[in-house]
Amino acid sequence: MPTQEDLVPLQGWRRKLYIIIFEADTRTGRLFDLAVIVTIILSLLTVTLESVASIRARWGVELKALDWLFTVFFTIEYTLRLLCVHKPLRYARSFFGVVDLLAILPLYLALFVPESRFLADIRVLRLLRIFRILKMTRYMGEARELRRAMLASRRKITVFLASVMMLVIILGTLMYVIEGDEHGFTSIPTSIYWAIVTLTTVGFGDITPKTPLGQALASVVMITGYAIIAVPTGIVTAEIARNSLKHPDHESGTRLCPHCFTEGHDWDALYCKHCGGKLPRPAKDVVS
Repeated sequence: MPTQEDLVPLQGWRRKLYIIIFEADTRTGRLFDLAVIVTIILSLLTVTLESVASIRARWGVELKALDWLFTVFFTIEYTLRLLCVHKPLRYARSFFGVVDLLAILPLYLALFVPESRFLADIRVLRLLRIFRILKMTRYMGEARELRRAMLASRRKITVFLASVMMLVIILGTLMYVIEGDEHGFTSIPTSIYWAIVTLTTVGFGDITPKTPLGQALASVVMITGYAIIAVPTGIVTAEIARNSLKHPDHESGTRLCPHCFTEGHDWDALYCKHCGGKLPRPAKDVVS
């Protein structure tokens, strides 16, 4: 249960800043989210271009300057998020709090790590900047719907995957018996690998059946693969449609609980449906 301190709503400039940063149902909130999304895309583009040797040799200084500019922007954004939430430490330990930190930490670490041949591998930390792309998911309401659908269909998908695994074991064993060592099917695990590659319609072609019976079985596996691909798609699609009826868009917005940082609360809700914490007044009566 949340403490009395948790139930106190945000006040003053912190509450207004919180609404702008964490809620997207206001004009200023949408503008802020759009600015962050554009900055994330530009920063990822900078990282991508910097990985090309010819571009890095010509524009390395400019790309590094842009990288620092984006890092400063994300640092300010991260600081503002910690300032306006009710429990900064709780946000810092949340999923997106960790992602926000990973988006800015590598470049600062590079300042304190000497460039030497023994520590050259530390530069791999710069690849952690790709975590910035995860920050974009908080601005996509569809991601929440997809997560609901995936969670609702996890048992069906688990049963489906278990059935597929049993099928590839059977098919791999049959192909091992039919083709044998002389045609490249040297063991049952190797044959199972062939069955997985064929059933998923990847078809590397490193192992192929040579006998007519083996080729006939391979044809059946290929056709079965096309049918199997549609099954998980249908399961998730059905759950998305079912959840859309249960959670219509007009019933929830992007109001975010300042205590547990979950979204999707009704406009007239007074308390969080997940943790019970008191919600701020709807953003529309605070920020135009």
